[in-house]
Amino acid sequence: MPSPEGNLTWMPALDHPELLAPPVAAALPGIRTARVAAIDPGLADTAAFCAAYDVDPAASANCVVVEGRRGDVTTRAAVMVLATDRADVNRVVRKHLGVRKISFADQSVAEELTGMQQGGITPVGLPAGWPILVDTAVVAAGPVVIGAGLRGAKLLVDGAALTELPGAEVLALTL
Repeated sequence: MPSPEGNLTWMPALDHPELLAPPVAAALPGIRTARVAAIDPGLADTAAFCAAYDVDPAASANCVVVEGRRGDVTTRAAVMVLATDRADVNRVVRKHLGVRKISFADQSVAEELTGMQQGGITPVGLPAGWPILVDTAVVAAGPVVIGAGLRGAKLLVDGAALTELPGAEVLALTL
């Protein structure tokens, strides 16, 4: 039966920096209870990951990087929603960030700016000043699987712990 832990071998994340992107490893002491598991990098995308490792999609949270503009000012932010939900980027996120136009950040730009790999981008260790918008359902979910910054690993954290990250804000973000 699918669960947050699935059939993975979870280990204390602080003991396994080799499974974390460097910015994630540097920021992880802020979430001391985080656990990490190695996965097949080819199975990093949510649907494939959940199916292969028997992880409940309702216990998997996705992080997307958005980029909004107002005039000459560009604002980047992370948006965290459960894998079973869709973020309302065009209304809720755009309005909250105070931007006129918003889109998902280009993959190569997101990787360069975060120091993380697409499919593993996580709110832990994002650049200073980036808002981290966490959906209320993620906070209430209990243990959730998120990226570890690399495609070859995942983190297991309490969704409420994400609210303690610098720049984190809790909002009703889903459609």
